Amino acid sequence: MAYTNAVKKKLKSGVATCGAFLQMNSNISAEIMSKAGFDWLIVDMEHAPVELDSLLCQLQAIGNSKACVPFVRSPWNDPVAIKRILDTGAQGIVIPYVNTREEAEAAVAACKFPPVGTRGAAMSPRSAHYGTSTTEYFSQANHDNVVIVSVETQDAMQNLDEILAVREIDGIFIGPMDLAVSMGHNDVSCGQVKAAIAEIEAKVLASDKFLGTIATDWAKAKACYERGYQWLILMQDGLTLAAQADSVVNRFRKDFGEDAKGD
Repeated sequence: MAYTNAVKKKLKSGVATCGAFLQMNSNISAEIMSKAGFDWLIVDMEHAPVELDSLLCQLQAIGNSKACVPFVRSPWNDPVAIKRILDTGAQGIVIPYVNTREEAEAAVAACKFPPVGTRGAAMSPRSAHYGTSTTEYFSQANHDNVVIVSVETQDAMQNLDEILAVREIDGIFIGPMDLAVSMGHNDVSCGQVKAAIAEIEAKVLASDKFLGTIATDWAKAKACYERGYQWLILMQDGLTLAAQADSVVNRFRKDFGEDAKGD
């Protein structure tokens, strides 16, 4: 059956894609970002203050663009949370803190309808177009939805070969900050952390899974794409706004002084 998820089709074909984090809990931010031309946007429910009603509004805003595919980072590897996220209309999901094959298999089961998984089915959610496209959705969802698990701890690194053996996982997301902290560092540029990331990269790129991470600096992003990454978070709405605001104010202070006042 042909994929209708344009991003999954690209990823399965080996094509690089670009996206961004939505962490401001704003449907306005989601709408603005969706019109920029990103292949996908990912709403962060792990570290951002996003609940299901706000998620719905953000996915509706993304849907207005027609071309941008909505992803969500789940708050945890929890089947209830994952089910409700997918019912709300996410077409891809990143599941954090997956450390073993068993946890990876549980993540897949939560994302897939039987007989592949254990996801509960209902006609009423937004994902099934409120009952108007139920048959089509149920027949396509297991093929369409993108399942990404996060490798962000030393335990996950040790079990990576077994995690990669889980057939229905589509991609691996390297969480650089969590990985660094799990190794006793607070700097992702540490040599030990870089070596760990290189080890993960080599294993994933040699597998049938695509590789993703966050790379908001363009030089880093370009280098990642050249190494074979296909799924990169190129910016974060909140951090980008904060950096731009700081830059504007710093220019003002530099040119007009700390005591400058408007008319």
